[in-house]
Amino acid sequence: MRLLAIDTSGETCSAALLCGDALTQVLDFAPRRHGDLILGMMARLLAEAGLALGDLDALAFGQGPGSFTGVRIAAAVAQGAAFGAGLGVIGVSTLAALAQGHHRATGQGPILAALDARMGEVYWGCYRIGAEGLAELDGVEAVAPPGAVRATGQGLWYGVGSGFGAYREDLRLALGGALAGVDPGRVCEAGDLARLAAGAWRRGDVVAPERGLPVYLRDRVTAG
Repeated sequence: MRLLAIDTSGETCSAALLCGDALTQVLDFAPRRHGDLILGMMARLLAEAGLALGDLDALAFGQGPGSFTGVRIAAAVAQGAAFGAGLGVIGVSTLAALAQGHHRATGQGPILAALDARMGEVYWGCYRIGAEGLAELDGVEAVAPPGAVRATGQGLWYGVGSGFGAYREDLRLALGGALAGVDPGRVCEAGDLARLAAGAWRRGDVVAPERGLPVYLRDRVTAG
């Protein structure tokens, strides 16, 4: 299995190539430079591996939630590249990737991922780690004021993502004793998207390029 994953949903920009169990990633902190960097990152990974786009099994992208502009860039790049190479695409939740990254780095779970959605709200979702070691959504992803966030089950949860940086005290009050710890600095990485996309690929969850659409969660979409 060969998958190329990209993410431009936040302040970082990253691409990752997964070939079997071998993963290579390029990541840069690049606010508002995603469009300038992402194609070069993709080309670099493919060139280093001696591959062309057509050698891949699918393209994966961070479908959101996140920066509206950033999420649109990832979707458009994935759609265009996949269409030209005759590939399918896999959209992966950025919240799931946050949870996956935290579990990869610490072995901890379950995880409540929250991103700063601005306007006094967070994008959030609860994730448990499944049998394959992959983050699985428990409930639904939503956008809400931090005071409305609730863990979906009993036990202790690890809070990750920029939402815990922007609204740490509000989320602590809302979640009470359910929080085991927080990691507000965790960012979405294409490598974690690739691992989740591999699980989706094994399940057959691959769609035609034109069906690889962003997920905003919020109805009112503006630039950002």
